[in-house]
Amino acid sequence: MSQNPPNLRPDLAPQPVFNANPRSDQPTIGMVSLGCPKALVDSERILTRLRAEGYQISADYAGADAVVVNTCGFLDSAKAESLEAIGEALQENGKVIVTGCLGAEPDYITGVHPKVLAVTGPHQYEQVLDAVHGAVPPAPDPFVDLLPASGVKLTPRHFSYLKISEGCNHACKFCIIPDMRGKLASRPAHAVLREAEKLVQAGVKELLVISQDTSAYGLDRRYSTHDWKGEEIRSHITDLSRELGRLAPADDLWVRLHYVYPYPHVRDLIPLMADTSNAVLPYLDIPFQHAHPATLKRMARPAASAKVLDEIKAWRDICPDITLRSTFIVGYPGETEEEFQYLLDWMDEAQLDRVGCFQYENVAGARSNALPDHVPAELKQERWDRFMEKAQAISEAKLEAKVGTIQQVIVDDIDEDGIATCRTKADAPEIDGNLFIDEGTEGLSVGDLVTVEVDEAGEYDLWGGLTKA
Repeated sequence: MSQNPPNLRPDLAPQPVFNANPRSDQPTIGMVSLGCPKALVDSERILTRLRAEGYQISADYAGADAVVVNTCGFLDSAKAESLEAIGEALQENGKVIVTGCLGAEPDYITGVHPKVLAVTGPHQYEQVLDAVHGAVPPAPDPFVDLLPASGVKLTPRHFSYLKISEGCNHACKFCIIPDMRGKLASRPAHAVLREAEKLVQAGVKELLVISQDTSAYGLDRRYSTHDWKGEEIRSHITDLSRELGRLAPADDLWVRLHYVYPYPHVRDLIPLMADTSNAVLPYLDIPFQHAHPATLKRMARPAASAKVLDEIKAWRDICPDITLRSTFIVGYPGETEEEFQYLLDWMDEAQLDRVGCFQYENVAGARSNALPDHVPAELKQERWDRFMEKAQAISEAKLEAKVGTIQQVIVDDIDEDGIATCRTKADAPEIDGNLFIDEGTEGLSVGDLVTVEVDEAGEYDLWGGLTKA
């Protein structure tokens, strides 16, 4: 029942959720959204524009007049998945428009699928719309095609991804995101806050703040200031987080931060997380990737893993309830047994709450491809197994310590047997664990925030019962 299986891919977004009731003469566009939550936000923006122009949205290839495939190009396996999705859409529908990260390599796509109608790169919304117009002219009805203020969402109604910037200024050797999505480009603070406020007004209970490098938010704007409800707010992650946490009472809203690099100013966020009156959750998703200094140097990433342990201790001193999640790469070129064992020992010290791991893959265009001493596939698998065994043991012990505690949870689903699938503040959707309520759920609805007493723990999940009012 766990949503955090050991072979979790860290770059997968939630499955899109569609609500389609087209009128008889309405043109319909299908959407396939692959890749990370940042790509999902791009899909939402494309679909919001299309809905405003009178198109209906469908998840059914056969029922659509054309299909937009939003691709992922981060790993070779993701590229293969994208090509497969394009081929399936061509076979089932025939009219296919390709966008997203893999769209930055149009010749690569058309070399395999020459019949696609158009190929556009990531966040090239106007070009996607132009391609759709060419394939299926719009037919809007202003009296029928009313668009909610929050736009089209591909996630459940009670949570939403909030993208605060595009691109990245890092030059990690294993990553080609800057080549596909460009340098850091932050949205002004008041624009982010206005979007967030509309989402909360529309009933969203959890805002998941995402970008390629959340900690760097506003750096490209030189932390410009903007008026927000009579106050001057910097385009800085500390100011932005504080104001997001004020959009609703902490009992009614969760604000969760993803992809936070451990820059020194991140420590300024921790008091916000310790403040129970602010809706910013005590949760940090930090992409450490590895711990050994030599491995990190080959990755072209900051190599002060010992100082990171000091930072983690300082964060926990300020906010003892903080949940730390990260992802790691094993089998990076040149990784020795000593370096890998260092990572395992570091994990013992860090005691991270939530951990994902994937085996290194070559990515076309990445500088890491040219590094010497690539790790054999069978050794990568063996190290991945050992890493996940370590992470699982840490997770199991931490969850066992929660038995008997009272936790606020958000309800994600209630099945036909009345079993409620929920998440605690320590669990992000799709990538972390769940808390299950097996009985007494008759009065619950999806999106409710309720309190639960934990009575059982597993490797990744918890079970409990509703507390009495």
